[in-house]
Amino acid sequence: MRYLAQRYTMPYKECKATLTDIGTEELAHLEMICAIVYQLTRNMTMEQIKESGFDTYYVDHTAALWPTAAAGIPHNACEYQSKGDILTDLFEDLAAEQKARTTYDNLLRVVKDPDVADPLRFLRMREVVHFQRFGETKRAVSSGL
Repeated sequence: MRYLAQRYTMPYKECKATLTDIGTEELAHLEMICAIVYQLTRNMTMEQIKESGFDTYYVDHTAALWPTAAAGIPHNACEYQSKGDILTDLFEDLAAEQKARTTYDNLLRVVKDPDVADPLRFLRMREVVHFQRFGETKRAVSSGL
């Protein structure tokens, strides 16, 4: 959502296209993560729910998908960090992609199931590509396009 929101104040068509492309792809990433979580939780027994620590989540959401951080903090618009200043927003985007890559690195340290790890590796690789594209965009803006 950050990238799709930032595109409105981006004055350069090429940069706006990058924000649109990556923002759209990130929505597909969310869909993939939701599919993984759904597949992992859809058939959990009450015993498994309690043993895994999923019970507090379950009380509020059953097994419905509710985007939250690993610590249980719900997703909110504070994450978007749009300022309307081109370079500020691009630096924020670069940082966001690195934070996402680090999150995937951390997940891959704890996930051993190849059916979960393989899509996570793919998503991690895409975050690296996004970082590179935002770097190219920042260089283009800095050099005056």
